[in-house]
Amino acid sequence: MSDNAQSPESTHVVVGMSGGVDSSVAAYLLKQHGYKITALFMKNWEEDDDDENCAAHEDLADAKKVCDALDIELLTVNFSHEYWERVFKNFLEEHKRGRTPNPDVLCNKEIKFKEFLEHAEALGAQFIATGHYVRTEKRNNEVCLLKGSDTNKDQSYFLYQLEHKALRKSLFPLGRLTKQEVRSLAENVGLPNFDKKDSTGICFIGEQKFKEFLQRFLPPQKGKIRAADGQLIGQHDGLMYYTIGQRQGLGIGGEGDAWYVIGKNMRSNTLIAAQGHDHPLLMSQVVEIESPYWLAGLPPALPQYCRAKTRYRQPDQPCVISRVSSNGATIEFVEPQRAVTPGQSLVLYQGSECMGGGIIRNAPDNLMLDAAYKASIGQVVA
Repeated sequence: MSDNAQSPESTHVVVGMSGGVDSSVAAYLLKQHGYKITALFMKNWEEDDDDENCAAHEDLADAKKVCDALDIELLTVNFSHEYWERVFKNFLEEHKRGRTPNPDVLCNKEIKFKEFLEHAEALGAQFIATGHYVRTEKRNNEVCLLKGSDTNKDQSYFLYQLEHKALRKSLFPLGRLTKQEVRSLAENVGLPNFDKKDSTGICFIGEQKFKEFLQRFLPPQKGKIRAADGQLIGQHDGLMYYTIGQRQGLGIGGEGDAWYVIGKNMRSNTLIAAQGHDHPLLMSQVVEIESPYWLAGLPPALPQYCRAKTRYRQPDQPCVISRVSSNGATIEFVEPQRAVTPGQSLVLYQGSECMGGGIIRNAPDNLMLDAAYKASIGQVVA
């Protein structure tokens, strides 16, 4: 089950119960292994209680059905204030800066594996458990974070910032299973949510029409869309609503290849676009990260040859860590990477082990975009 656990009979585990099939099967497996189980449903978002997009009530009802079927006590807790202060404020500030944050990473660090863990310990638990598809392994009295066996569901990308205590105190029963195996097991043991659709969207907020959702907090600030040569080609609704590599929603007509976002000029409120999925100004071979976090506690010896991904669904890419400081690091990829996006996470791996990562500051290759852009349109953006 895990290298972290003590003998099951003497171990109290609080399972984060979301109402989905993954956390439900995690609770089932732990109970089958003899652990003393308590389920905890976390409410972390207040804004949409009456909104048709909010599934919190349905999720809680599903969690109750599962816990009744498993004969497990279900408790609830509200972390909405903590989520707003520690996750959502950062989410909004990053968008104001023109960056594209990944709130799931911060949500895991601050809520699911911090507030939840502290609450579980107050309930007398020795461990917490979740339905994440990751594994852990104890090495030299430290716990390493490993990819889940299901490469299509591995979620280590979202957990690279976990503190050592959180890893030591966490169980991941699904780490060696595939999603298909989890659903089959849920159906075979009679869990009522075995075919429930996976949740998507922003962590704890759920599925939303993203632009409309963001407009509730960040009002539109219309501006110009220009090509890299300075040509005026359209109008945007606000830089915070667009991300690097985006194609949809630009409203740029004309002949030739599709247009993609390649940059933002925050000072002039200008969105910059170019034609072609693999336009050179969308490609970056050297990437700077800020706030690096190393799961081993110390940065690796340099140069460090490893692999990395700059977005969740991307296959690992060969690279080298060429520079490390207390507040940043430089990652050089063997092949240019498309649409490297400031605000997103770059996560590093040695084989199946997650080394850590950091927040993408910029892609230095694209600094030439700023120079070329300013030179091409002169005082228009000054």
